[in-house]
Amino acid sequence: MRSLYLWLSRLIALGVVVQVLVIAWSAFDIFNKANDGVPFTEDTDANAGQLVHSAVGMMVIPALALIFGIVSFFAKVPGGIGRAWITVGLVVLQIVLAFVSFDAPVVGMLHALNAFAIAGVAGVAGARASRAARSDTSVAAPVGSSDPGVTAGA
Repeated sequence: MRSLYLWLSRLIALGVVVQVLVIAWSAFDIFNKANDGVPFTEDTDANAGQLVHSAVGMMVIPALALIFGIVSFFAKVPGGIGRAWITVGLVVLQIVLAFVSFDAPVVGMLHALNAFAIAGVAGVAGARASRAARSDTSVAAPVGSSDPGVTAGA
């Protein structure tokens, strides 16, 4: 379960990177079309970047975050449950900020900032899980050895 926890944390952080990439693609596509005289209004169909951003942000990352939160109960990562559920909370906040941003575009800056918080918390959760896994698999000294650096067969 710890391995699944680790991979979910990485996928969430990677999902944030994908989100940044596709929303940048979307914005530059709009600017490019505007330079060609194509207006962007409320009647304009969403471009590919917007569609990917919406799908990943409304379905993929929330699903990964929820699974991450559930897995955290079984992964036995020190502090892992808290970090996982903070990630879930930040994802919920991210969706709320997205909807608020449509009526108050300046809130979009908080939406962007919160994305970095999601990546950061998920990244730290994964790093801690990785560190905990390494410390669990370290070779212990044989029974009766007074030198903790001595390993079996040395």
